[in-house]
Amino acid sequence: MSVLATTGVRVDSAKARKILKSAGADVDNKTKIVRFPRSMIEETLKVAPKKFSLGGRRPGWEFKVNDGKCTLLADGAATYVIDGLTGNRRVAGFDDWLDATRMIDSLDEIGVYWSMVEPTFAADSIGDFVMYWRNMVRNFSKHIQDVTHTAEETCWMLEVLGAVYGGREEVRRTHPMSFLLTPASPLVLEGPHTDAFLETVGWDIPAAIMPMPMMGGTAPGSLISTILLANCETLAMLCLVQAADPGTPVIYAPCPSIMDPHTGRFTGSEVEHGLLGAAVTEMARYYKLPVEASAGSSGYFIPGARASYERAMNWAVSILAWPDLLVGPGQLGGSMFLSYEQLLIDVEIFRRSDRLSDGINTGTSEWLEIDLAAVGHGGNFLGRNSTRRAMRSGELYISDFDSNLTYEAWDASGRPTLIQELNEWAKEILATHKPLPLEPEVEKELEKIEKRARKETKLK
Repeated sequence: MSVLATTGVRVDSAKARKILKSAGADVDNKTKIVRFPRSMIEETLKVAPKKFSLGGRRPGWEFKVNDGKCTLLADGAATYVIDGLTGNRRVAGFDDWLDATRMIDSLDEIGVYWSMVEPTFAADSIGDFVMYWRNMVRNFSKHIQDVTHTAEETCWMLEVLGAVYGGREEVRRTHPMSFLLTPASPLVLEGPHTDAFLETVGWDIPAAIMPMPMMGGTAPGSLISTILLANCETLAMLCLVQAADPGTPVIYAPCPSIMDPHTGRFTGSEVEHGLLGAAVTEMARYYKLPVEASAGSSGYFIPGARASYERAMNWAVSILAWPDLLVGPGQLGGSMFLSYEQLLIDVEIFRRSDRLSDGINTGTSEWLEIDLAAVGHGGNFLGRNSTRRAMRSGELYISDFDSNLTYEAWDASGRPTLIQELNEWAKEILATHKPLPLEPEVEKELEKIEKRARKETKLK
């Protein structure tokens, strides 16, 4: 409260400054600094919805936030694809983006979309931008979280959403898409990106507010001060969102991180990322807001033991704090490298962490005194119904990754490594998964929108 009331935040959007001034903020248009009184922040937190659902195109699919559930959100914006078997990298392109989109559509643990490959192919024209959205909604049927960079892009995005989901009112009702807002650290709400979001006013599109202060770089040099900065930037943007359209759903999603002291870059390897992800979750719960937590990546460049133990340690701490959404499987090298094998490993880490979060059931039916008495001294429980039930009911997590082979059978099969097995698994998914098709009339409407976008781009 002190930082926001005294230091304030620089707001580069004139439109946003006008909205905040009308809502009671102290605005200096010369310096662009906006200061927030405590009463404004507290009123904003009261107005922000605490419960709502994230919808999708898939029939019956819905994710209720603040409802005791957790789902994965795919990590995003890789510029390279890594070959898990050779360790070689190559520049990621449209086909890689499409494969990754179909891959995460097939995995039920991943409920929310990010573009796993940086969509540079969508940046050349508005026509390409519409093509990107057209293929996104065609190949992913759960909830989409994405961003636009200009008000013009937002207008075209809203047209696509209306065509796919049945118009503005249906989009308002089902929330099939959330908008990722990323204040720039330290303490800046950027202009074009903020204006792009403000074009969504009236559509009730949830805002996921994700500043990314990096300790020692764009944030001060302690974990708690980095959390403080992330919280200030999130609350400032939250005030703008509610001032622009009171009652807009908001996801508390700051992503504080740590600068690698050797290179100055983000790696995500540091074990403290797990603490940061848990802290973000605790802050959101304090405000009673739904939360999207990030718990680090891996600075390593190939899938395997190192990347996996880094991910497992960080995720376990964050998941035990129990956010609604957890970012993000499948990336290596500081989120610059896409790996399908690591994606599948990360989903397995999530499954195991999810089981840990359930703890031990201490209900009266689980003590099994009757079984103890029936078997008596020196017997075994293999034939008991309770043993069978435990193996089938989730008391014990049984993984697809577990090897049931003897050493001799594994040796005779050529000693396949986990990465080799996952490589074949990924190939099989990509060869067999068929995303939910769009209705023919929707496809025709999207084709018309794309053609019009390309024609208008040429005229300009």
